[in-house]
Amino acid sequence: MAGNRRTFLKTAGFTAAALAAAPIGAAMPEVASAAGRAFSAGKFGLELDGAFQGFLVSTVGGEAFAEVIEVGALKHPGLPQYEDITVEFDFSMASSTFDWMKACMDGSPLRKSGALISADFNFKELSRLDFSDALISEIGFPALDAASKEAGRLSLEFSPDSTHRKVGSGAAIAASVKAQKKWLPANFRLKIDGLEAACTKVNKIEALVVKQTFIDRPGVTDRVSTKEPAKLETPNLVVTLPESAAGPFFDWAESFVIKGIHGQKDEKSGSIDFLTLDLKTVLATLTFSNVGIFRCAPEKAEAGVESIRRVKAEMYCESMTFSMPAP
Repeated sequence: MAGNRRTFLKTAGFTAAALAAAPIGAAMPEVASAAGRAFSAGKFGLELDGAFQGFLVSTVGGEAFAEVIEVGALKHPGLPQYEDITVEFDFSMASSTFDWMKACMDGSPLRKSGALISADFNFKELSRLDFSDALISEIGFPALDAASKEAGRLSLEFSPDSTHRKVGSGAAIAASVKAQKKWLPANFRLKIDGLEAACTKVNKIEALVVKQTFIDRPGVTDRVSTKEPAKLETPNLVVTLPESAAGPFFDWAESFVIKGIHGQKDEKSGSIDFLTLDLKTVLATLTFSNVGIFRCAPEKAEAGVESIRRVKAEMYCESMTFSMPAP
């Protein structure tokens, strides 16, 4: 391992003196490019409308690109386009981020300008990807599982009108650092009208992804197009629970699907609370309206295998809202 490490450092251009000064087991120096920038940042932050929101778990996208146009034997780039940006984060982000999500899910999408900030481990800004007039295109809530031990994270995909990458200011942003709020996908509480007791036995809820579709409107310069919000797509609510507790779901499915008693008054409302580790405090709530069941069936069973037999219930919902408790 020692030989491999020194070979890597020599290949990267470090001198013998630098190698001698870096004993085995010490932290590896940052490898810089010809432009003097480190190949990796330690932190990634989000800025919206000039206000720092917090640090991200991950980020990808946002780069400019163009399709190649062929005219006979000649080629040239087409109109500039910009990748959607996807970020992952926890509940430690500033309230403005969640207000942006809420507005989208309420059917009143907002355009936001801001930046993705790359910083080193000392929280000093290395680079920025500025974006303008971005609209949320997708909001992702992770699958919930009572047996999960992994940290939970939310995802946000947004579509900018344009982006611009530039060198960071080098200023420290440590003053904006907030303690991350660890949340496990095991910590949730489901409620559906009339099915409260059965909901306490639900052990899994599939991931929920809200999607905002767009239509493209040509720009006044004919160099860029502007996206306009169209339809908001609400996902189905799919839950799993033991067959021994699924009676109320089967009864609802028989009435709603088989007997055809499925008017608006027969639809239900519900909610999911995301809870802190002690299960006492609500971090955020998803509220469902006009929920109707369309399938309820046991999962695959195998002979000779001892396991709890489980049932999957699938429900549509006409709308979904997001809220957080007041600070």
